[in-house]
Amino acid sequence: MAGIAGTLVLLGLLCFCVAAYAAPSGDVSRAIESTWNDASAQIKSVVNKVEFPAIDLILAVFFFVKLGTDYFDYRKHGQFEWAAPAILFACLVFMLTAPLYIWGILGM
Repeated sequence: MAGIAGTLVLLGLLCFCVAAYAAPSGDVSRAIESTWNDASAQIKSVVNKVEFPAIDLILAVFFFVKLGTDYFDYRKHGQFEWAAPAILFACLVFMLTAPLYIWGILGM
């Protein structure tokens, strides 16, 4: 049964495969650059509107949860541990300000 399924998958792949050739001049780099130029605006938009806010939200939740757990540890032991909340806060500030400079670094 597995042999028949494998054969069907292989036949399906062979039916839907399309050979891709470079232009006769062989200028693949121009094709890649034009594709990148067309897609870069969409990539930038998705990253600015989806990726950065999602990472910011995750870091903010982690920061406040860590701050709360460290406060309860302080109430229990009398010593507040600042390292983890400070690192999370620095990462949060870094990610909140990243859209202002990241595209300049990447050249977009």
